[in-house]
Amino acid sequence: ISKTKYCINACLILLSLKHCSCIGACGKASLSSCSPKVCIVGSGPAGFYTAQHLIKARQDVEVDIYERLPVPFGLVRFGVAPDHPEVKNVINTFTQTAKHSRCSFYGNVNVGKNVSITELQQAYHAVVLSYGAEGNRSMGVPGEDLAGVYSAKDFVGWYNGLPSCRELSPDLSCETAVILGQGNVALDVARILLSPIDILKKTDITQPALEALAESQVRRVLIVGRRGPIQIACTIKELREMVNLPDTRPDMVAADFDAVKEALKDLPRPRKRLTELMLKTALEVPGEKEQERRSKASRTWGFRFFRSPVEVLAEPSHSRIAGIRLAINKLEGSGEGAHAVLTGEVEDVSCGLVVSSIGYKSLPIDPSVPFDSRKAIIPNTMGRVKQAAGLYCSGWLKTGPTGVIATTMNNSFDTARSLVEDMDSGTLDVSAAKPGSQSISALLEKRGVKPVTFSDWEKIDNVEMKKGESSGKPREKLLTVEEMLHVAWT
Repeated sequence: ISKTKYCINACLILLSLKHCSCIGACGKASLSSCSPKVCIVGSGPAGFYTAQHLIKARQDVEVDIYERLPVPFGLVRFGVAPDHPEVKNVINTFTQTAKHSRCSFYGNVNVGKNVSITELQQAYHAVVLSYGAEGNRSMGVPGEDLAGVYSAKDFVGWYNGLPSCRELSPDLSCETAVILGQGNVALDVARILLSPIDILKKTDITQPALEALAESQVRRVLIVGRRGPIQIACTIKELREMVNLPDTRPDMVAADFDAVKEALKDLPRPRKRLTELMLKTALEVPGEKEQERRSKASRTWGFRFFRSPVEVLAEPSHSRIAGIRLAINKLEGSGEGAHAVLTGEVEDVSCGLVVSSIGYKSLPIDPSVPFDSRKAIIPNTMGRVKQAAGLYCSGWLKTGPTGVIATTMNNSFDTARSLVEDMDSGTLDVSAAKPGSQSISALLEKRGVKPVTFSDWEKIDNVEMKKGESSGKPREKLLTVEEMLHVAWT
């Protein structure tokens, strides 16, 4: 029986080799050279989830992931709040994918600069763009370039060790900070600004950020949104963390919650629970224990609804900010579809720090790739880039900057499914041999670019964790590309 099985298997292999277009003149074939080769640009959640699904869906596909930085994991490393270590557990799954025999990681490769999309398309059967949203949405108001105004992306990058934000050095000598936007990132920034240092000391927040926050004079944080409590963009987990944050008390405007109680019954369950917690925090008289806790608090936070930025106000010297002028809005429509309309009234708030958390924005990578600059996404249908055969996209580049990591996972799986469907149906021709990383590595070498492998990253990881261990932290991140490369290659 085993002999028969062996013969059948041998015949099947010979038959498959006969039909494979990559048999050389000598009649020999490399199974690897016959494999469909896919290249993914970007090693954040979108890139890794796309790779994971492709490897699982087809036993022959080979995936190469290219990343501009020497370190992988994108916003899991540089976006997730330091006090949310449980969210970073997805790194374990991504590591398994990166170590799979059919997956390779190439860090320190700047696609669009070191190698073009066209060159990747020549080397691979398919190219998936998953490089996320590294731009900032502009407020579009006078004074937003003054000292003391930061984008949430840069502020988060600063305390999370993103090399390009290392020099940010925000001035935290003021008492009041205003955050524009009411999503989870806005609440992350508020929480980090107000968290007791003893909590932050046990996280992987960077040492310079820890030192700056230890000296911070910020005692009051206002989280401003253009619509009302029913339209707030954060989730209940983040709100609960704010409500329970040690040494803080909420400071809300009761009038902002007029008519909210009446609307509760028509809300979907998650939105209803979130709104109920807000109402309770804003309007209910707390119990004795909570009252005592609040009375001892030295810091305050609060939502300000129905407000839009009109102008950042400057000090007399015009060198830095003195406050922000907010337009007062009213809502037209109801529920999620309600939109803010100006009333003509304004309100000035004195503050020394403004963090704009109104959204990340994807940027075009290469003139050859279609890009919708109004929506800041690549035009696509289920991840297939329009009018560009063999080109796909996943993550925020595909949808815009929405949702949490689980949302990105599902949208990346969808892209991977589209790609596999195209391979299976023959819409994407994978019969001709492609050189994959072989030719790209040769190009990079010629251009003086040395990629960082996943085992090189593991050296960086090891050093960071050892540095953290000595100060009671999970890790102490290396803050410059130079340091990272030095550790990777020694």
